[in-house]
Amino acid sequence: MAQDSSRSGALALRAGAIDGFSGGPGRFARLDLLGSLASGRWLWTAPVVAGLLVLSIYPTIFLVALALSNSRLGRPFQSFAGLNNLLKAILDPAFQAALTRSIAFALASTAVELVLGVAVAVLMTRLVKAGRFLMSLILLPLMTPPVMVAVAWKLILAPVGGLANGTLQKLGLIGEPISFFGSAAGAWSSVGLADAWQWTPFVAILAYAALLAYPKEIDEAAMLDGAGPWARFRLLMLPFLAPSLVSIALLKLVIGFKLFDLVFVLTYGGPGFETTTAAFHIWRLALEQFDAGRAAAETLLFALVVGLVTWPLTRWQHRLEVREA
Repeated sequence: MAQDSSRSGALALRAGAIDGFSGGPGRFARLDLLGSLASGRWLWTAPVVAGLLVLSIYPTIFLVALALSNSRLGRPFQSFAGLNNLLKAILDPAFQAALTRSIAFALASTAVELVLGVAVAVLMTRLVKAGRFLMSLILLPLMTPPVMVAVAWKLILAPVGGLANGTLQKLGLIGEPISFFGSAAGAWSSVGLADAWQWTPFVAILAYAALLAYPKEIDEAAMLDGAGPWARFRLLMLPFLAPSLVSIALLKLVIGFKLFDLVFVLTYGGPGFETTTAAFHIWRLALEQFDAGRAAAETLLFALVVGLVTWPLTRWQHRLEVREA
């Protein structure tokens, strides 16, 4: 027994010495890493890493550096400014108003277009034979560049020679042409109409894709029980679509914050500064006033605001995913 015990101890010491010399489990990790490098498997992830560095990390570092410096458009990084640009941006009433307009437009456009998109998606499921035709038709606004959408709607809503004013005058609904861009309410309504025409199909297509997975047996059973269309939609279809609708709303909310093209072409921030959004305000600060440092600081604050506004939807989406799992 004593001899067996000593032999086991010696073997244990020898194994410990070998393990300590070779690095233990870390040795296998190093060998796996060396094997991956030797086999060239790292080449598959190299483009992703390079793209992340070029398109995300470097611009973010450059933006932060601009925000912390006195920078002009043609002469960046003239001197260190610290937090002065950020403080000026926070205390700027014009930027505060632009942020408020961006938040209001993003929330309002998301709510309206989500309702319209779901309605169109439900209609597409009802019209089975015409579904493909409707799909092709509603894809046209998405395929149109945003600038061309803005140009088209500017021609439609023009006070002189515009299709809208001409049609209303022929129908006898108005006596004189309406200046749709002459007031804040008219300008925002025009921008919202153009935005809804462009992005409602986006919501409709995503909602339609989610509805394709809706079990028809549940709907048929509810019909046999005497449930009407509105009751079936509210009690069955809408809860089924909830996770998808939250994701769609999150995407549309971010798109709404990016509003720039329509404002640039339709109103140019007017009348006055009534339709100046945060994105348009930052653009004017950088490319009209050439203050790149302030523009970078406002961009960082704008990104922070977007994150704070979209955070509740992100949390809601996560809870719905956990509940489904």
